[in-house]
Amino acid sequence: MADASGRRDEPLVLGIETSCDETGVGIVRGHTLLADAVASSVDEHARFGGVVPEVASRAHLEAMVPTIQRALKQAGVAASDLDGIAVTAGPGLSGALLVGVSAAKAYAYALGKPLYGVNHLASHICVDQLEHGALPEPTMALLVSGGHSSLLLAPDITSDVRPLGSTIDDAAGEAFDKVARVLNLGFPGGPVIDRIARDGDPDAIRFPRGLTGPRDAAYDFSFSGLKTSVARWIEAKRAAGEEVPVADVSASFQEAVVDVLTRKAVRACKDNGVEHLMIGGGVAANSRLRAMAERRCEDAGIVLRVPRPGLCTDNGAMVAALGAEMVARGRSASAWDLSADSSLPVTDPHVPAPPHAPDHDHGDGHGHGHSHGDGHSHDHFHELSKDNLYS
Repeated sequence: MADASGRRDEPLVLGIETSCDETGVGIVRGHTLLADAVASSVDEHARFGGVVPEVASRAHLEAMVPTIQRALKQAGVAASDLDGIAVTAGPGLSGALLVGVSAAKAYAYALGKPLYGVNHLASHICVDQLEHGALPEPTMALLVSGGHSSLLLAPDITSDVRPLGSTIDDAAGEAFDKVARVLNLGFPGGPVIDRIARDGDPDAIRFPRGLTGPRDAAYDFSFSGLKTSVARWIEAKRAAGEEVPVADVSASFQEAVVDVLTRKAVRACKDNGVEHLMIGGGVAANSRLRAMAERRCEDAGIVLRVPRPGLCTDNGAMVAALGAEMVARGRSASAWDLSADSSLPVTDPHVPAPPHAPDHDHGDGHGHGHSHGDGHSHDHFHELSKDNLYS
């Protein structure tokens, strides 16, 4: 039911996330999380020291149907009850994205539900609604992961997301992985460095802070030089036959990353008159980042919002959250020829159908009886398929 503003409250939406190495399926009702099922292939990638696209795509194919089934069971809902299906359309690995988009299109078509192709980065912002309620508008977002380090201003998470800055080389999470590799700590590097750094001295080694000079881009990041500096410091120790203090190196490296991230995020809030900072992405699970951000935001009078660690990494719940917001605000659904876009810009929070493309007929608001371009109802397709779709 829609309120006086036309907003529809509490839509039931299933979200599918396959942008990298996690097959995530989430189900939300409005801002309430009902299910968050994840099948990770990280162990398969660990022996290669990083994510292998072909391995990720195959893992998504194998995990998709069981993960959807598990999410529906966790949520205790029938697929036929859904108000929409959302899927990450990009950015991400092309093959991995294609698996998720294809699955979402098949389920939406068979069930007679509207399809929403959404942006991976915008989803990382929107997931905080499941933790702390509706996002203030505008919100400043610091997104940090293995593939992204970005500062984004979001006046409207469904239609208006503005990039202020991003990494010019390595993302923060990528730097964690590469430093962990040099220290022989395995993959992924973020969690293990976070853990080991707790026993180290963050002031033991003064590693460089990239792009923090007065003439540098205020909101951009650079971690390549830091990564190289750490590697050379370690090589020098080993060449001299000295033991490498792994805990101190981890703590000092982590401090350099976190210092830059939080400093620039707080500055962006101040410069743009924004009172709320949201931190998301896999690196947002880092304990030192959370602690320093909390202290610096408190000092600056900024309200900090960070989801619990389990919602910071890639998951289907974040996609469902953004999809639910699209439904609630009456945003147009995507076309049936929705395709994966590995470089989808964050300025496109979702991928609506082109103005003259065959679109969904939302009918009673539940997506029933949409047109596929031939003018005929496909309710019989739903009836034939619903058992196989775990409804």
